[in-house]
Amino acid sequence: MIEDENIDILVNDVFELYGYDFTEYSKASLKRRISRLYTLDKFPSFAELRYKIKNDPGYLKRFVEEITVNVTEMFRDPSFYLALRNEILPKLGTYPYIRIWHAGCSTGEEVYSMAILLKEAGLLSKSIIYATDINPDVLEKARVGIFPIANMKLYSENYIASGGRLDFSSYYSANYDGVKFDESLTKQMVFSAHNLVSDGSFNEFHLIVCRNVLIYFDKQLQDKVFQLFDKSMGKLAYLALGSKETVKFSSIHLHYKQVGKEKIWRKTE
Repeated sequence: MIEDENIDILVNDVFELYGYDFTEYSKASLKRRISRLYTLDKFPSFAELRYKIKNDPGYLKRFVEEITVNVTEMFRDPSFYLALRNEILPKLGTYPYIRIWHAGCSTGEEVYSMAILLKEAGLLSKSIIYATDINPDVLEKARVGIFPIANMKLYSENYIASGGRLDFSSYYSANYDGVKFDESLTKQMVFSAHNLVSDGSFNEFHLIVCRNVLIYFDKQLQDKVFQLFDKSMGKLAYLALGSKETVKFSSIHLHYKQVGKEKIWRKTE
């Protein structure tokens, strides 16, 4: 078992050498994930793990992938996407142009889900979706838009449960064990590396989606990110979070009102 002080040493090494800042991530989550990596890769001692991270930039990729959680799926939590489809997109459709930010987009499944919703609402051509993540490797997977064919059954079921009425397979072409999503969806996407911990606001958005990312941050970092989002949103813009996340106890909560039962808030001031 790795000791707490060793977690702090590793986090400091990674920040000083590579610029990845995990200092305000949940300590319990960090310890669990680093301990898992330590066991999986059979390090004989903490010193060996530290040496590997400090001297092998290739291994750093593995470290970052383990620390940044990349569990996602298309139309994850279908009721959330149903609310977007029925309650949020009709409002956004009144704007001449729609700017959406997917923060912590991982491998991009939820970005493609959003593009499909926009296309079916007739809004994709006047929208731009900025998809960002700290991890350049998962961003590249998202940009390519190729996903395992084995996942399509679940994704199709999620799509239908979210109110989709078309043949889900019409959005992709299958090739062996993978599928590639239609380029008409990706034309309105911009993929870029962005660190929620250290990078600032880069536009004013009508909708920010950041689902199941903040649960891995401590309270102080959560509030820092909420303030970043607040600066990045225009009046009456929307903020969408994961099922276990909330604006309610943040410093910005007085300026936001929850929309319906889903974890979607609208900025009131």
